[in-house]
Amino acid sequence: MRISDIIRSKGKGVVTVPPDTDVRTLLTVLAENRIGAVVVSPDGDTISGIVSERDIVRALAARGASVLSEPVSAIMTADVQTCAPHQHIDELAAAMTLGRFRHMPVVSDAGGLDGIVSIGDVVKIRITELEVERDSLSSYIRTAAT
Repeated sequence: MRISDIIRSKGKGVVTVPPDTDVRTLLTVLAENRIGAVVVSPDGDTISGIVSERDIVRALAARGASVLSEPVSAIMTADVQTCAPHQHIDELAAAMTLGRFRHMPVVSDAGGLDGIVSIGDVVKIRITELEVERDSLSSYIRTAAT
């Protein structure tokens, strides 16, 4: 299965915030959208960075509550690993596991933001694949037994 299949099923919507958004506002965005990360983008299409709940926790632990007034650009990951729609989800899962991150923006061939995939999306696809396999095997066994 390809990343484009995940994007097709979940949609291309990506929550973004501009780099100058303060961390307190970011917390509201994460909570309202029930998500764990947002792409930092000045225009909603180019990627300046990504910021996750983990980034906020690390910044709070290091600098205290004053971080809430800082811009997200101060705590974001600027070196964002991205993927392309044509890539296989095995590549995505391997990159997420090796890099120890849970969200990866999808960038189109034209270079624009095309979606975002989470480790939860990958797990959901894997579970669906296993269920299909199980059902096919069960059907085969029932047919073979008759």
